[in-house]
Amino acid sequence: GTIAERCQMMAYLCYSIFLCGIVYPACAHAFWSANGIFSAFAKEPLWGTGVIDLAGSGPVHMCGGVAALVMAIVLGPRRGRFYDDDGNVLPEPVPMGPHSVALQFLGTFALWFGWYGFNPGSTLFIHSAQLGDVASLVAVNTTLGAAAGALSGMFTSTLIDERKTGVYTWDTTAAMNGCLTGLVAITAGCATVEPWAGFVIGLVAGWVYLGASALILRLKIDDSVDAIPVHMFGGAWGVLATGLFSNPYRMELAGYATGNLGWFYEWGRGSGNFTLMGIQICSILFVFGWTVVMFTPFCYVLKLLNWLRIDPLEEEVGMDLSRHKGSAYQSDDISDKAKNEFYSSRRKIQMDLSTSGRRKSSKNSAEAEPKAESVGGSEHAAEEAA
Repeated sequence: GTIAERCQMMAYLCYSIFLCGIVYPACAHAFWSANGIFSAFAKEPLWGTGVIDLAGSGPVHMCGGVAALVMAIVLGPRRGRFYDDDGNVLPEPVPMGPHSVALQFLGTFALWFGWYGFNPGSTLFIHSAQLGDVASLVAVNTTLGAAAGALSGMFTSTLIDERKTGVYTWDTTAAMNGCLTGLVAITAGCATVEPWAGFVIGLVAGWVYLGASALILRLKIDDSVDAIPVHMFGGAWGVLATGLFSNPYRMELAGYATGNLGWFYEWGRGSGNFTLMGIQICSILFVFGWTVVMFTPFCYVLKLLNWLRIDPLEEEVGMDLSRHKGSAYQSDDISDKAKNEFYSSRRKIQMDLSTSGRRKSSKNSAEAEPKAESVGGSEHAAEEAA
C-alpha cells in the first residue's frame, strides 16, 4: 500500500516473493524458533527470558513496515506530492486522499475481525482451562487496544486541528489508522499484559500513529496509506510496551519465564531490573537492521532493471487506466490532454509492434521462396535424368 500509484506490478511480485521467502522467515526464526537468538522458547533463552512477542508486532508488522520504508525511499514520492514538475519543493505537501472512505472503513473492520484469528489463534491450543484463559485475555486485549487506538487517534487529531484552525473536525482516517496501530501494538503483549494495560497500549498507539505520520511527511517520504506509521512505528511501540507492562502472573500462564518482568513491575518490586526491556530493544534493532540490510540492495536492483517505477505519463493518467484496462471510479483529476497523450503513445506502440510483425513475416516469406524454387529445380532435373 505504501508504494501504490507509482510502482510496477513486476516490482510487487518480486517484492512479495523476496519479503515472504527470505526477509520475514529470518525474523520469525529469531523470535519463535527453538534455535532462535531471541526466542523465549529456546533451551537457553537470551538473558534467561528471551523476547516476548506472542503474535508478531516485531517479526510480522515491523518487518513489513521497515520494508515499506526502504521501498518508499528508493522509489520516491508520487508526482506532485512534494515537488512540482520542475523539481521545486512545494510549500505544503499536496493531499492525495482516498477515493472511498466507505471502502476504507470496510477494510479496517475486515482487518479488525481477522485479528481475532491472528492474535488468539497464536496461543495455538485451548485444550486446557489455563490456555483458554490466555486466549480469552488475548481477545479482550485485542479489542481494547483497537478501540483505544481509534479513540485517541481521532480525538487527538480533532484537538490538534482545532488549535490550528479554530474548527473542530473529525478525521475518520485518523480513527481507522489509530485503530490499526492499536491492533499492531497490542499484538506482541496481548497474552502477558492486563486489560487496563492493553487499553493504555492502544491509547498511546494512536498518538504514535499521529506523530509518525507527521514525521514521514516532514521527511518527504510518500506513504500512500500510512502503512509505515501503522506497522513500523506501531510494531516497535508494541514490542517496547510489552517490556514495560508484562506481569508475572500473565507471563506464567502464557508459558514465559518469569525471572525478568516488565520494567514497571520490576520497579514495583523494588529492583529496576531492565533485562526484559533490554531484550525487547535488541529485538527491535535486529528487525530494523536485518530488513534494511537485505531490502536496500534488492530495491536498487529492481530500479537498475527498470522494474520498479512506472512511466511518468502512466502515473499521470493513473494505473487503473494505464495498467489495468479501465478506471475503477470516475475522476476529474486526469486531464484530457494527459489521456490523449497516453492513448497516442499506446497506439504508437501497437503500430510499432504491428510493423515489426509484418517485417518479420515478410522476411520469413522471402527466405522460404528460394527454398521452394530449389526443391522444384531438383525435381525437374530428376525428371530429365530419368
